[in-house]
Amino acid sequence: QVQPVESGGGLVQAGGSLRLSCAASGRTFSRHAMGWFRQAPGKERKFVAAINWSGGSTSYTDSVKGRFIISRDNAKNTVYLQMNSLKPEDTAVYYCAASTLVVVTTTTSFYNFWGQGTQVTVSS
Repeated sequence: QVQPVESGGGLVQAGGSLRLSCAASGRTFSRHAMGWFRQAPGKERKFVAAINWSGGSTSYTDSVKGRFIISRDNAKNTVYLQMNSLKPEDTAVYYCAASTLVVVTTTTSFYNFWGQGTQVTVSS
């Protein structure tokens, strides 16, 4: 099992950057693809980005392509989400999750270990 813990959220102006970190406990971190999801107030949780077990394959939702970068450091049991050119519509609680698969997946049901979330607020 892995237990993700997110950090790095905060308040930033539009056009700014933030880097989210997700530190995962457990010995099997490198056996899991990892994903970032977000949930805006009153809306359902949605996929943002995912990375496979080695870091060699990634996937992004269309609205963040070219602005966000997901990466991982298996030696540190940590996955990152670098968010650039932030927009007010990026405001949400961001969740890190570990997948049951080693390959990239965008399907929420394949993620079974979730963090508590970190708030990202982008002001206009």
